[in-house]
Amino acid sequence: MKRTFVSSLILLIFLNLLVKPFWVFGIDRSVQLAVGESAYGMYFALFNFSLLLNILLDVGITNYNNRNIAQHQFLLSKHFSNLVTLKGLLAIIYAVITLSAALIVGYRGYQLNMLLMLMFNQFLSSFILYLRSNISALQMFKTDSLMSVVDRTLMIIICSYLLWGRATGTPFKIEWFIYAQTLSYLITALIAFLIVISKVDRFKLHFDLVFNRVMLKQSFPYALLILLMAFYNRIDSIMIERLLPNGATDAGVYAQGFRVLDAATMIGYLFAGLLLPIFSYMIKNKEDVAQIIKLALMLLIVPALLLAFGCLFFRYDIIELLYHHRDSYGVNIFGILILGFVPIATTYIFGTLLTANGSMKQLNTMASISMALNIILNLILVPRYQATGAAISSLTTQTFAALAQVFIAVKVFGFKVRQQYAVKFFLFLVAIVMLGFLVIVLRQHFLFSWYYYLAIYISVGLLLSVLLKLFSFKGLYEIIRYNT
Repeated sequence: MKRTFVSSLILLIFLNLLVKPFWVFGIDRSVQLAVGESAYGMYFALFNFSLLLNILLDVGITNYNNRNIAQHQFLLSKHFSNLVTLKGLLAIIYAVITLSAALIVGYRGYQLNMLLMLMFNQFLSSFILYLRSNISALQMFKTDSLMSVVDRTLMIIICSYLLWGRATGTPFKIEWFIYAQTLSYLITALIAFLIVISKVDRFKLHFDLVFNRVMLKQSFPYALLILLMAFYNRIDSIMIERLLPNGATDAGVYAQGFRVLDAATMIGYLFAGLLLPIFSYMIKNKEDVAQIIKLALMLLIVPALLLAFGCLFFRYDIIELLYHHRDSYGVNIFGILILGFVPIATTYIFGTLLTANGSMKQLNTMASISMALNIILNLILVPRYQATGAAISSLTTQTFAALAQVFIAVKVFGFKVRQQYAVKFFLFLVAIVMLGFLVIVLRQHFLFSWYYYLAIYISVGLLLSVLLKLFSFKGLYEIIRYNT
């Protein structure tokens, strides 16, 4: 069992790090370049709009089902039939509320049609995650690892053909991008459904009111947290598109920087998946989590700082490489957004810890304040500073959320912050900032490729972290050992 779990975990991380970065930097970037900032900006705003309320499609069902079926596999047949029905009813509720909200904010015609397709894609994505929860609960870990990248792999194949295979004589359209997602999700959902149905004794749709009421009551705090976090993480592009005269174009520029940040946060997301079972086990058994927190800070925050500041100092080069321009407007937006990876990485540690502890009241209070803060800042900053204002709002909100979670965790668990450790982190931060300015000076005198300077920056920064004893390759083994 231990060997199976670890090998499956490694496979999961490997496949996601192989496929999803190529999706972001290969396909998604190429689509942005092919359709232009305005068309992609409209898509990006509508996509995020479809994400705002997508928790209504699940309301915690997936997490509940994973835990419940893992403990009681004989209930799969009964619960599967019931929950498939419930997912269908939730899809109707999601569609009605989301469409109503879309009409209220002013979406019409072409925009509304695009939103409908994106909403359908959200349903398919949610249904796939539910089906995968059954697969993982049945301890089919390698199958689940493979299923985690099927949709993206299919999208890469389809979009590659449409982008570069000269499938048609007309330029690539943003609608094709959405249709490719739909087809990929449909195929993935069908495969996952066939896998699960093969493990079910009898499948007949039914609705258990008592069971669903109990489940929804238990999952509500978790669903509320996801809803609030979706708002303060995703509403920026929507407000840009709605508040500015040339909003679609500005949203497209914003999306360029956000997509790089989104790719970076994938690392933190996978890491959080490692930490959640560890924290849950240790809290249940009343073990001290301080050492794991220290290891997590070592393995996630140190690389996050290097990546964030490395991208900041090389922001012009990175944007030119990805999007073939050095426009200060888009470049500076990217520079602000990428700094948000540090507080986001922090939330993946302390937010995961508090979730494992069941501190949902504190987390929901924090998320409510963060959502309000983000909306207010966007209303103030976006009309004045355009998409740059949204980037500042996002960074401010993410920083507040991270600090709030650290404060809550310290209060709940009684952590004692070692002054020596805090000083080391401060010195490391100062050192990598100074190193960045040194690299800028060196580039003015020695005209080597920026790739070399970036490699030097990362290497020296990593060496500094090792010398300060903030990073250790041995730490990853410790994390995995706890999972086994």
